[in-house]
Amino acid sequence: MARIAGVDIPNNKRISTSLTYIYGIGPYRAREICRKVNIDPETKTRDLTEEQTRSIIGILDKEYQVEGTLRTEVAMNLQRLMDIGCYRGLRHRRKLPCRGQNTKNNARTRKGPKSRPGGKKK
Repeated sequence: MARIAGVDIPNNKRISTSLTYIYGIGPYRAREICRKVNIDPETKTRDLTEEQTRSIIGILDKEYQVEGTLRTEVAMNLQRLMDIGCYRGLRHRRKLPCRGQNTKNNARTRKGPKSRPGGKKK
């Protein structure tokens, strides 16, 4: 397995698919990186040379925020919303949907399983 940006990417898949295993890189950005490095997106990861791997790592370091730095930035953005007390921040703090979804009957993924009234009998 090749290791790029601290992530083991699979050898038996195309490089454009393998790059999407890195947090912050989707299919479009993976193809864009392949274009910049002049690698065919259909190439398997195991067929890459050391030089091509180094050039991919160089582009990721220079041009994109991925993995740890991106996760940190996203967490700081959410923390900022919670600190200033805006509506979205309050919804995040209460672990409720913050993009206008209905919560009376739905939102079970975000709210968790239903808590039943009554409790257990001894």
